[in-house]
Amino acid sequence: MEIPDFDEWVADRGAALLRFAYLVTRDHSRAEEAVQDALIAAYSRWSRICRAQDPEAYVRRSIVNADISRWRRFFRRETPTSDTGPAGAAPDPADAQAEQDAVWALCATLPAKQRAAVVLRYYEDLPDAEIALILDCSPATVRSQIHRALASLRTAIGTEEVTR
Repeated sequence: MEIPDFDEWVADRGAALLRFAYLVTRDHSRAEEAVQDALIAAYSRWSRICRAQDPEAYVRRSIVNADISRWRRFFRRETPTSDTGPAGAAPDPADAQAEQDAVWALCATLPAKQRAAVVLRYYEDLPDAEIALILDCSPATVRSQIHRALASLRTAIGTEEVTR
């Protein structure tokens, strides 16, 4: 089997390879780049390619691989933008900590039984019956303590908003 000259083969099959690449990439410049990359890679191995298999099938597969590689590189690289801030800015943890500290400071102003009832209900997530056992009172008293505590907290928050 005679090995075709690379330059002659490219001159003969180049237009067909470019059409194939255009159909694969759907873009003229990407098609030209894919053909160029495939031919550059094939040039150094041309005699082995021709001896082992059909050179056109090899180059067509190289065109597909070259376009896939270019596509992967495109999506892996960083793209500079004018926006320096993060797209979905995460809340500052210091704000959450400050809010939590303010809530605990407000809870500290409650009487001991009300504070205990609120902590057991909303922090420990216990039902009224268990809170009643812990506080040695009835479930109705637990509900009343929580109701009064929340009313006091709402008043304190409302007063704090007014002073701001």
